[in-house]
Amino acid sequence: MLNADYFLMRLDAPDVTASARPGQFVHVRVTGLDDASLRRPFSIHDAEAGVLALVYKAVGRGTAQLARLAAGERVSVIGPLGNGFPLDCGDRAPVLVAGGYGVAPLSFLARRLERRGVLLAGARGSADLLCLDDFAKRGWETRVATQDGSRGERGLVTDLLDAWIADHPEAIPEIYACGPDGMLRAVGARALARGARAWLSLDKHMVCGVGACLACVQRLRRADGSEWVGRVCHDGPVFEAREIVW
Repeated sequence: MLNADYFLMRLDAPDVTASARPGQFVHVRVTGLDDASLRRPFSIHDAEAGVLALVYKAVGRGTAQLARLAAGERVSVIGPLGNGFPLDCGDRAPVLVAGGYGVAPLSFLARRLERRGVLLAGARGSADLLCLDDFAKRGWETRVATQDGSRGERGLVTDLLDAWIADHPEAIPEIYACGPDGMLRAVGARALARGARAWLSLDKHMVCGVGACLACVQRLRRADGSEWVGRVCHDGPVFEAREIVW
């Protein structure tokens, strides 16, 4: 348990962690919830030494049941699934933008990136700020905003991004973001205006997790300007901001 609402689950899953990349996800069948056949997607928070770590919020029957599982119980997991964040940002400064528990996969990303940068973390209140110590331990600068002003700056995480851009007028960042759609759209717009790349992890309702059911489609744009319908679970969940048609 991270706090009253958020939980960290660690699973022995060497086959999954062997090939897991930041930004990918796993599809979990909740043990003990026999009347619910659908799996739940969870971003990978960490994958080291055969241990798979997931961060989640107890918001419904499935996640509430996960929170009740005891040590030693078995969980059915499919993964790693999807396409994650690219790890080569060249000489560009990595800027990680997290909304709420969208910070979870960005912690995994910060572990794997060769360059250190800055984490911009936003949440409704201080209780929704998670995993910040993970970044501090790895030497990352961390800036925080909360909507209620209970910690850090009062405002949105995009306010922090605007301030970072203003403080670095010559820099072209490499932006990585995970959070709600409204935040991702705003981050993408700022990246495009700056001439920067922004890698956005979309959160869509998923059923199969492997691209077969078409429940998580997203309009996307090819390099030639034409549009097509992609599957977030299969073609994403990470897309570059120029690809997404909101």
